[in-house]
Amino acid sequence: MGRTSSCGYDGEKQKIEDKEQYGVLLYYKYTSVPDVDELVSFYESSCNSLGLLGRVRLSTHGVNVTVGGKLTALEEHIAAAKSNCLFQGTDFKLASCHHPLNDKVSQECGFTSLSIRVVEELVTFSTCPLLKSPDISNAGKHLSATEFHSVLQSAKEQPDESGKAENKELVLLDARNLYETRIGKFELENVETLDPEIRQYSDLPTWIDQNAEKLKGKNVLMYCTGGIRCEMASAYIRSKGAGFENTFQLYGGIQRYLEQFPSGGFFKGKNFVFDHRISVGSSKEDVVGCCLLCNNTFDDYSPRCRCRLCRMLVLVCNQCQVKGDDYVCELCHKHGKEQVPSSLDPSNQPCESKGDDDTRRKLRILCLHGFRQNASGFKGRTGSLAKKLKNIAELVFIDAPHELQFIYQTATTPPLGACNKKFAWLVSPDFDKPSETVAQCQFDPLQYQSQTEGFDKSLTYLKTVFAEKGPFDGILGFSQGAAMAAAVCGKQEQLLGEIDFRFCVLCSGFTPWPLLEKREQGSIKCPSLHIFGSQPGKDRQIVTQASSDLAGLFDQGCATVIEHDFGHIIPTKSPFIDEIKAFLNQFV
Repeated sequence: MGRTSSCGYDGEKQKIEDKEQYGVLLYYKYTSVPDVDELVSFYESSCNSLGLLGRVRLSTHGVNVTVGGKLTALEEHIAAAKSNCLFQGTDFKLASCHHPLNDKVSQECGFTSLSIRVVEELVTFSTCPLLKSPDISNAGKHLSATEFHSVLQSAKEQPDESGKAENKELVLLDARNLYETRIGKFELENVETLDPEIRQYSDLPTWIDQNAEKLKGKNVLMYCTGGIRCEMASAYIRSKGAGFENTFQLYGGIQRYLEQFPSGGFFKGKNFVFDHRISVGSSKEDVVGCCLLCNNTFDDYSPRCRCRLCRMLVLVCNQCQVKGDDYVCELCHKHGKEQVPSSLDPSNQPCESKGDDDTRRKLRILCLHGFRQNASGFKGRTGSLAKKLKNIAELVFIDAPHELQFIYQTATTPPLGACNKKFAWLVSPDFDKPSETVAQCQFDPLQYQSQTEGFDKSLTYLKTVFAEKGPFDGILGFSQGAAMAAAVCGKQEQLLGEIDFRFCVLCSGFTPWPLLEKREQGSIKCPSLHIFGSQPGKDRQIVTQASSDLAGLFDQGCATVIEHDFGHIIPTKSPFIDEIKAFLNQFV
């Protein structure tokens, strides 16, 4: 009798332990959302009441969710979501795992808090607006894990007409980032696997455009981690028309495939995941990754080593790891960016400590001065800003390429000796390079409205600056410099490889002529910070509405606006400086 009681007690204890088991839930759904605010309320209520942490991204086009918590809580959340007809047919991927242990990894992956955001795109497909966004209803046909495997199995068993075991009609396309593919991918001896080797998903459209001939006329089998990235990418490929119709995608991604084929099937290595698990492998536990430095087999991203230039994750084994992330990834090597200024080297600059001996490379920000200013003057005017950002950013100042005439009033005696030269990024149509140092005219505060020339020369000049003084993480522009920076943001996709940056800061800006044509609200996808006076008349140089209109051209999902009560300046007092730091810290 006692023995029976003991077994019953142990069974109950096991049930309690199972209920406390931790898990991760991933799911997405492309669907028309009639009331986004109502959906926000649902996630706030459900996730907070169940103690779920992670990322929830919502838009009028659907949802993209990665959350973690107790398995029982995750199951309750799934049940609640299923009661909403919006989630009909949704593939809820629930996996049990250990509780987050590494605070650094958990923090990077967003599993130390709950983040619910309304965005324009569930996953950012392009850093710049496409001429025509792909219709998600035209996405490639879903293949289940079994169907996907069967296609590959048939290709393996059927040689071509010459008897060679090579299938030229079928290609595998990996829609993931390079650091993900380095630890695992589908491999089949007689089927080509195309690896775009991209830093981020938003680089994929450009790769597709440049490699369309490799896809045309083929049966394209796409795959990614969980499926969402293949939805938009396959639709984009199919939108190219004849010859691109046979584009298919692995439903549920690599995750569902490994669940169906625990030994790995045709997938070799590990599946990189964007949560504290870091990666998930098959029962074979084969290692396909290798150390960036010594080339020995290694596939563990838990040390979170990153390229010192672009901040992409890199594989560095325990024996090769050094303090300060002093590594250069293979993409930066490939594009000849391994030679960098000493100011960029982490070993040559003070860094703000985050604990656990972790050091961060400071951001390098190229600063563009306003009209009729110069680099030295702008550096002096932003001295307070530079001082308050010294732990996270290095500001680099340059003169604009258009030299201006010196202006003084007719009754004023011309200055003796040499005067500081003044420059501009954009000039009026009647601009001529000065043959004299003085001009008898008065300054017009609204002349920026007629400055419609000079962009091409300034753009060519910036290409040279980036090549000789880069790389730069971001661009900060003030007044006309902000207009020039905004124009570059509008051409970011066309300038890849020549002017590469991750964000812009636009202070007292206005819309320059290159952006006036065919630009819609929210069409520029570059992450941006807009700083300008909130009250009309406070800024006597650039009217408030002009700066507000410029901010409206940027995607509101990645744009931050700071309005202040001052004039034609960059405010450095609290709370404004705190908001500026918060924006920049996203990129450190």
